[in-house]
Amino acid sequence: MRTPLRLTFRNVDSSPALESRIRELAARLERFSDQIERCHVVLEAPHRHLHQGGLFEVRIDVSVPEGEIAIRHTHPLSHSHEDPYVALRDAFRAARRKLQDYERKRYKNVRTN
Repeated sequence: MRTPLRLTFRNVDSSPALESRIRELAARLERFSDQIERCHVVLEAPHRHLHQGGLFEVRIDVSVPEGEIAIRHTHPLSHSHEDPYVALRDAFRAARRKLQDYERKRYKNVRTN
């Protein structure tokens, strides 16, 4: 990454363990693409229910030379996303898949030119 990772927490108390996990997952993305210019991760818990825990939402914005890869990952009915680590895992898996697609298209364009 050319610029430092940006982390934003909304309605969530950050912790060293949570920040460390996000940094670790973001660093793993670099294994799938060396074209990442910047990455911004937002962890948000907007829903406060009386009978169930808050469902975490994760947004990951990754800038690459040809544009932006944006992940808006939320599962409003998935109670597994009451755990921020599970929500982060799922969002970063989606980001990895999109980065792999980006790299496949880039490689295909390089080969055909």
